[in-house]
Amino acid sequence: MVLDTGWSRRAFLRATLGAAALGAGGATLSGCSSSTTASGATRVRIWSWLTGMDRYVAAFNAAQREVHVELSVIAAGLDGGYAQQTNAIRARNAPDILHVEYQGLIQVLATGGLRDITDDMSDLAEGYSDAAWRGVRPDGRTWAVPMDLAPMVFYYRADLFDRHGIAVPRTWDEFRVAAEAVREADPAARLTTFPLNDGSFFAGMSWQAGQPWWRIDGDTWVVDVDGEGTLRTGSYWQDLISSDLVGSGGTGTQDWIASMHEGRLWGLLGASWSVGTLQKSIPDDTGRWAVTTMPTWGGEPANGMQGGTAFGVSEDSQVPEAAMTFLRWLSTDPEVPRIGATFTSPFPGYLPNREVARDEVGLDYFVGDPVFDVLEEADRRVPEWTWGPNALGLFSNITDSFGGVPAGRTTIPDALRRVQGVALSGLRERGLSARAGGAA
Repeated sequence: MVLDTGWSRRAFLRATLGAAALGAGGATLSGCSSSTTASGATRVRIWSWLTGMDRYVAAFNAAQREVHVELSVIAAGLDGGYAQQTNAIRARNAPDILHVEYQGLIQVLATGGLRDITDDMSDLAEGYSDAAWRGVRPDGRTWAVPMDLAPMVFYYRADLFDRHGIAVPRTWDEFRVAAEAVREADPAARLTTFPLNDGSFFAGMSWQAGQPWWRIDGDTWVVDVDGEGTLRTGSYWQDLISSDLVGSGGTGTQDWIASMHEGRLWGLLGASWSVGTLQKSIPDDTGRWAVTTMPTWGGEPANGMQGGTAFGVSEDSQVPEAAMTFLRWLSTDPEVPRIGATFTSPFPGYLPNREVARDEVGLDYFVGDPVFDVLEEADRRVPEWTWGPNALGLFSNITDSFGGVPAGRTTIPDALRRVQGVALSGLRERGLSARAGGAA
């Protein structure tokens, strides 16, 4: 496990006490309602920002009559959803089910607002991929139910690579060679963009180095945002940006979509959910794109993740068994990926459901290696990683600190050293014990 599995819940929470201070005030939804519906079904309340959750809830409610789930859609996590849930936990009117992401779990857990569901989930342990199971067990106890997973891979324009005889890069050294070849083939084109406006993306790229930004030593958080592996990652991309071999703008914009379609960008470093992004954003590119595992630094192949969804049961829920009935269905029932495949490209954390998703998701868009084969290999390559109690805020700090990189006002390594200081001071301001992890 990511942390010492001998830790008790009390010891773990002592180390994270007060860590989820996401801000006071703000509106919360009323938590007052009857525990049963007029028909006698047990009422379960869930707050979520997951796209399509309304469809999952409707399907579950239609399939049985003992539990009735009521959904309240809230803002996405970094846009206010986490703050809303934290405020509700403090006010003791949280819903029965809380939306967490793997990177936000410890921050929510530190409020004391999640129920320990270790015993409820023990029979399913062998069904999840290692990365998904580790993601909900930061201290060796189970605090959430995994839904999907988001390992990172490399999407590339196979037609352009083939036309110009450029080898698909397997290492980061080869990636630089490919970036030079792309610019030589078309001076207006670049291999990819490295989005400096996305802190979670940089965290996923740094994850590949296998040196977590946080760990616990006794009751002290050890922070290592400017550790050797992360600085190596930052220096590498600083060189490519400074050499004008890659872009540094964001993804998902209209300009980015046009650049991908028109061949001004030949690749995308993205997560499993980018399968759906490409299919929806550039539908006319069918037969042009392929996917492969991330280039490596050498040695043991590894890659990180960007995102991924899980759900926890509120400590104050009066109907935890009914809440778990729904979450077990949401995580393991084969109907869920079938529903998801109608509007997205699910990559479940529960392994049996991956086979369902593989059969249901239309992947004729891509050429080359089967997409699910590549994603599953990427999943197997995800090393252990500890998210800290201030991970969500750190993403914003990274984005702010990287803001001066394109204009040359700072470099990625220098920005990371500043982020390290902010990460340490932020924990200490919350009354937590924190020290640097031997920064380079």
